[in-house]
Amino acid sequence: MSNNDLQILANLIINKTEQTPDLDVLTFVNVENDGSFSDETRTYRELWENGCRIAEALDSEGMQRGDRFGLLMQNHPEFVDAMVASSIEGTVYVPIDPRTKGQKLQYMLSFAECRGVIVADYALTHLLEVKEDLPLLEWVWVLHSEESDVKTPNNGQRFTALSSILDKPYNHRQVKVIDASEPMQYLYTSGTTGDPKAILGPYARFASVASLGAAIGLQSNDRPYTGLSLTHANAQLITLGNVLVMGLRGVISRKFTKSRLWDITRQYGCTVFNLLGGMTTAIFADPVKPDDADNPVRYVFSAGMPEAIWADFAKRFNVEIYEFYAAAEGGLSLNPPGEGPIGSIGKAPPSLICCVRDSEDQPCKPGEAGEICFKNTDGTAPIVNYHKNPQASNAKTANGWLRMGDIGHMDEDGWLFFHYRKGGGIRRNGDFVNPAFVEKVIAENSSVLDVFVYGVPIPNGAPGEKDVVAAIVPTNAEEFNLSSLFTECRQNLEQNFVPSYIQLVNEIPKTASEKPQERFLLEAFDPDATNIFAESHH
Repeated sequence: MSNNDLQILANLIINKTEQTPDLDVLTFVNVENDGSFSDETRTYRELWENGCRIAEALDSEGMQRGDRFGLLMQNHPEFVDAMVASSIEGTVYVPIDPRTKGQKLQYMLSFAECRGVIVADYALTHLLEVKEDLPLLEWVWVLHSEESDVKTPNNGQRFTALSSILDKPYNHRQVKVIDASEPMQYLYTSGTTGDPKAILGPYARFASVASLGAAIGLQSNDRPYTGLSLTHANAQLITLGNVLVMGLRGVISRKFTKSRLWDITRQYGCTVFNLLGGMTTAIFADPVKPDDADNPVRYVFSAGMPEAIWADFAKRFNVEIYEFYAAAEGGLSLNPPGEGPIGSIGKAPPSLICCVRDSEDQPCKPGEAGEICFKNTDGTAPIVNYHKNPQASNAKTANGWLRMGDIGHMDEDGWLFFHYRKGGGIRRNGDFVNPAFVEKVIAENSSVLDVFVYGVPIPNGAPGEKDVVAAIVPTNAEEFNLSSLFTECRQNLEQNFVPSYIQLVNEIPKTASEKPQERFLLEAFDPDATNIFAESHH
């Protein structure tokens, strides 16, 4: 393979530097404390030159091809600089949500055998707390943001300010990666259930998602936006990847902001953005504003737009919904605006075959629920490689099918519908409860800022039966009227869908991909706690 393989990130950046060196391909936005926006840009030339500076520093830290380092930060331009650098040197980066701390942080860094970490100052304290339990960690580079006054310690470990590396003169470096099947990164699964698994992500996987542009509706004059974390596949592969490949002028905010989302799209002229499941409900729960429909967004690229709010969301914000379904390991289905039925997660693209399979591993009939599975059109299974876990890797592609771990069905015309994550459904009095319907009714109440609906096992109840719990972030806890909310649920939902409990919380815990973390709500659930209310108490 010649070294002009554009599937390799560093080669793509060199190639673009030769064509459009000064295009402001990335704009990173931060919402300041006073509510104003500040931003930093990166051109292809800056990405390449900063990549070379960081690559040189990786080399001087003794990093060899295949060695890993952690990336522990929000969406800063330096995140992408480091991705390019790693691609030049042939090292492997391990993106970690900067909110991660304690045992989980220690696990993620040590499991991936990280020899170094590039950490933002606001996450440094978490790193220092577990540093003694990271014997492989040799160097720490600190990105100084304006958000923290944590001082860089000086104790034996190699601590360096990232700015001092980026201030060095630029020296051109040769790209050491020669094969797109080499590992680019370890992407941790969201770990909503237990210890996250580390997916070995090769350059070819990044490139295949990054070249979907036309298939997912992107046009040459589009300006994509994301507020999702670059530590997660959605923002990194879909938004960042396609922006870099197509040469669009992408906009990335430092972190997801529900309240300023539309303001950012207006200020920067963004025409498309990505949303994931729980975020759509949160945005829809925001009080209606007169200018909701006044925005430049053409369509929302959404994974998990609840059918219950789909049409209302599109109308209120004057956008089209392009629904898709995918996982970091692979698998993809697309439902472009106006093509498939509302509520469908789409059909597989030409490169994949999708099949819904029953518990005997036989294809389900139309309308029958089973596990959503994919394979390549040539009949092979996509390759999944979990670091140090061949058992899980093999199970994920058992009998030649990539098994998504999600339950769904296909209609007569082959459109796919998602039901629930395997083991995560809510069954009540024999009925299957769709949390999206409950969330829609509650989200439309003006006293609710955010809501997530989940199930808890019924005390002394039938096996598999659950009570419905609505975790709610109220606009104003003092003035929150529980009984009127219960009444509203009774009026608008069938009996089994009405929450048995309302759990008032300050925030709904979420992963880097803004996926609600049910287990923390479950752990905190106690029917006798002061923030849990059953309807009978009113």
